Amino acid sequence: MDAEQLEPMKFTGFLIRRAQQAHVAVWSREVSSDITSVQFGVLSVLARRPGASQRELCDELDLDRSTIASLVVRLEHRGWIERERHVDDKRRNTLRLTDAGRDEIARLRPHVDDVERALTAALTPDERTEFRRLLRVVLASTVNLSSGS
Repeated sequence: MDAEQLEPMKFTGFLIRRAQQAHVAVWSREVSSDITSVQFGVLSVLARRPGASQRELCDELDLDRSTIASLVVRLEHRGWIERERHVDDKRRNTLRLTDAGRDEIARLRPHVDDVERALTAALTPDERTEFRRLLRVVLASTVNLSSGS
């Protein structure tokens, strides 16, 4: 009997959880135990979208408002982002990377690339592309299920 037929290895959720555990372990080893991949995600989005609101970060990273608020406080405390009230909507915060935040992304990027290589080393380039495509399909279908669609 091969591993695919043995419980719990035949269940997608179990495999996703194990893959996440592997990701966290490799991230801690290659990047940092001080900054999480989610925090890096926030910095990356802000590098691409300066002035994004906390709500826009929630939507792009699929995080809830309390999680993003906590992340923003931590990143702001480290001096990597700055928050200001939107000029037209005082209820809304806009966020920007500081120079230190841009420096931190530049410092971390090669290590993040190392994580990517470590996690997908057993795959060919075409398999890596297909694997990411399939994960996006799974995520898109679960988003639709969780929103009642």
